[in-house]
Amino acid sequence: MCLICQRIELIKDGVNPYFVKELDTGYVVIGDHQYFEGYTLFLAKEHVSELHHMESSLKLRFLEEMSLVQEAVAKAFKAEKMNVELLGNGDAHVHWHIFPRRTGDMKGHGFNGRGPVWWVPWEEMAAEDCQPQKSEREQLITTLSRELNRLIQSY
Repeated sequence: MCLICQRIELIKDGVNPYFVKELDTGYVVIGDHQYFEGYTLFLAKEHVSELHHMESSLKLRFLEEMSLVQEAVAKAFKAEKMNVELLGNGDAHVHWHIFPRRTGDMKGHGFNGRGPVWWVPWEEMAAEDCQPQKSEREQLITTLSRELNRLIQSY
């Protein structure tokens, strides 16, 4: 079982501490690290390694929901710009990385917040001081959940 499928099982068992909300096609979770405050993932319910492996109507709904999630992240965390990526080189299960970006958020890398998130070394992004403590994680979840619910009601 892949790492993302394992995390989805934790959601189904009610024990994933990063879980925010279940949507039709996927699960919204707060990222394990918060170098970029509000970093969120949208995990496909279906285990496929590529977007084009999804059945067409499911794929369109998944893309629509990803757009909703990124809008909620942008509004909840007051982003100036959003970075949204579907990579899968490390975990071959379709999932979106959703990063709210702000001026100066590269923390001393001299990029003035203009570079891609991956210009920050992984060891720095995933450092212990970037991993949210329980109270911070719960606040991030509450903030994002509130905005997601508001947007879902207006659609």
